[in-house]
Amino acid sequence: MIQPATEFPSLESLTLISRMLLQPHGGYSTASLERAALKRELLSLGPDEFREALALAHTHHVDVRWLEVVLSLTRDERDAAQTAWARGALACEGARIENAVFFLHEICARFQECRYDVTVIKSLDHWPDLGSDLDLYTNVAVEDVTKLFRTSFSASIAPRSWGDRLANKWNFVIPGLPEPVEVHAGRLGQTGEQLVIASSLADRARQVRFGNYQFQISSISDRLMISTLQRMYRHFNFRLCDIVDTAAVADAGGIDYEQLRSLAISAGIWEGMATYLQIVSDYVKGYRGTGLDLPEFVTNAARFGGKEVFYSRGFLRVPIMPQSARLYGSQLACVLGRGELEIGARLSLLPWLATAAVAKQRLTGSDKGIW
Repeated sequence: MIQPATEFPSLESLTLISRMLLQPHGGYSTASLERAALKRELLSLGPDEFREALALAHTHHVDVRWLEVVLSLTRDERDAAQTAWARGALACEGARIENAVFFLHEICARFQECRYDVTVIKSLDHWPDLGSDLDLYTNVAVEDVTKLFRTSFSASIAPRSWGDRLANKWNFVIPGLPEPVEVHAGRLGQTGEQLVIASSLADRARQVRFGNYQFQISSISDRLMISTLQRMYRHFNFRLCDIVDTAAVADAGGIDYEQLRSLAISAGIWEGMATYLQIVSDYVKGYRGTGLDLPEFVTNAARFGGKEVFYSRGFLRVPIMPQSARLYGSQLACVLGRGELEIGARLSLLPWLATAAVAKQRLTGSDKGIW
């Protein structure tokens, strides 16, 4: 298993990984020059530098894709040690992912046998990489979900934080599966405020094959909105997987921007959604020379872009004050303006949760039990 870094990796490691994953789409000479430069830099890495980059790629859920680029660059070189490290790490991560996807398929199959609806969210968005937990959404009563996990998988329920209770989500721990299974029941969003997205998520879901298995996963529009909720309204940071995944979907023409705008407006997060896309576009442009082909109505709705994002403590950080605070205020004003008082009450708890999380982080080094 790839070990996390004991100290926060350097900006240089993040820059190298970004360059490798977001290589230019320009002419042949530009791409060839960048590839040659990357090969030289990669081969000059010492063991500690390589391990730091690998740990950072793992944290950002891009280690499989990064290691594949590493091997493609070093294939014709004589650095046997680095090639062996890359192959060993890739095999290790591949085994972890294979085990996790097997369990994920078994869980989804058991839901289907019980005639329970279930949609995989977030976890498979990074394929061929996989995140650190398995996320599911269902409209089934949590009592039935708990019974399913306990009887079919001998699972136990992990302690729930304040945020978990508000969001109506549970983490199940299954013997033989290192990753927890996070089940969102009937609600989405940090405070469970997103009933609009949640109520129709299964109707928009699609069937997609991953490896040897087929799963029902969220639509691309829902996938982007869930990422926006996570990055712009909860964690206030980006992983490289968010950028690489979104860019790949956009480049393939997979985003229906009109539908996305309609759904995001109904959820009260359109400005946050547009800002998320602008940040991704600006970051990608910084490495390959061209950003996403965003419609004008997206760029006009964005509150800020990639210039405001900064690297700190292993992640790309979104500034909370005043940028993210304004997005939150806009979301709260939207739901209150529509008379959705229960949702507004839930959202009003978010600043208190965030304050408590920051205070506990400073006192104990962890916000566990809050978020």
